[in-house]
Amino acid sequence: MPEVSETVSRLLAGRAASGFVGSELLIASHFHHRHSIAPPTSRTEAPRLAERCRSHYRDPVPAPIDPARLLADLVAHDSTSNRSNLPLAEHLAGVLEDAGATVDLGYSSASGKVNLVARIGPDVDSDSGLVLSGHMDTVPAEEPDWNSNPFTLTDGGDRWFGRGSCDMKGFLALAAAAVGRHASVELTAPLCLLFTYDEEVGCLGAAAFCDSWPQDRHLPRSVVVGEPTEMKVVRMHKGHLRARVVLRGVSAHSGYPHRGRSAIEPAASILTALRELREELESERPGNHEFFPEVPYVALNVGRIRGGSAINVIPDSCVIDVGLRLLPGMEVADCMPRVTRAVEAVSDPDTTEIELVHESPPLLLDDRASIHSSLCGLIGQTETHSVSYGSDAGTFDRLGLECALFGPGSIEVAHRPNEFLPKDEFQRADEILDTLIHQFCVEGRA
Repeated sequence: MPEVSETVSRLLAGRAASGFVGSELLIASHFHHRHSIAPPTSRTEAPRLAERCRSHYRDPVPAPIDPARLLADLVAHDSTSNRSNLPLAEHLAGVLEDAGATVDLGYSSASGKVNLVARIGPDVDSDSGLVLSGHMDTVPAEEPDWNSNPFTLTDGGDRWFGRGSCDMKGFLALAAAAVGRHASVELTAPLCLLFTYDEEVGCLGAAAFCDSWPQDRHLPRSVVVGEPTEMKVVRMHKGHLRARVVLRGVSAHSGYPHRGRSAIEPAASILTALRELREELESERPGNHEFFPEVPYVALNVGRIRGGSAINVIPDSCVIDVGLRLLPGMEVADCMPRVTRAVEAVSDPDTTEIELVHESPPLLLDDRASIHSSLCGLIGQTETHSVSYGSDAGTFDRLGLECALFGPGSIEVAHRPNEFLPKDEFQRADEILDTLIHQFCVEGRA
């Protein structure tokens, strides 16, 4: 690495392995694991890495974090899922390190994206403490109906407008500010932040985190996932199973159809079979359906069909993407075989394939879990709330974490133009998080 300074070269050569492990993640550490980054990948990256590493010789001075100002900074970073979130993650890492937190970035060599884990408080040989979690990516902001620049936080009086303002950079800003306020407080248990990538496209960052987090590194069991729940505590959500049907044909000029075989025409029978399966599922009431009164069943959606290359060419391929929203307590084995049987009953097995593409698990948190009862007590909630969308929380269950969804804003505006975050909910969430942190990280509630 001739472009890297001698100091940085020594750091990179002598560093120890940090937090994340696994074939998908390439992690490097420096300055006592304060911040993990990927090695430089180009001549232009090396000087920037050198400057960042030199800056780590300076002891951080805890500084207050203005959550509203930080929210504006986060919205200004376009972290749409089809882009790298590295600039946003590095900005957050710098803010958190300056506030006194230890920060690790778990880098995915496959996607060029990172998960961020920050920590303050003591190292303990238990799962006590609290995790505040959110995703750094957003959905696109390409709709023509925006009344302002979606990547500029715009003051609308009682609300802020901007892509990701409520889903969920508002919560990221609140969580980071909470770390800043508590960095100098004597905690009895750790306060951690866990910010992920690619939640919007299948909770991919959360899955990578679960695959790579070392079993011997303690992580607090109680987690708040800051999805926009309108300040309600949510302990259940549906999962999302993604299946794909691939049909193969033989390409030919459309003027000579006898020389080819259409891959699209057989799709008609498959679509009819999937519609019949959808209607069958809508008539059923799986366990926990009573918590989803609007949609108390597994919702099946044929969301996308792709096939053909030109109007004068017999299509040699057709792909049908299907999504199913599983209720809490359900697994892939409850639904995927039914999709397979429905398709196989009306298709040629020699030219048709059915595959499971991805699964985002549902969430089912015991109502007696400490994080649920504590949050409910703080806001005076006595009933169970659920949502029909998915989140990282279902995936984190693989690590034995107990996750409750709670955050400012509404999912109803999250994926639409002129997404907004109410200021009063933002302020109220800030106060509730402070109290929750005191309960779990100062009083030591387990």
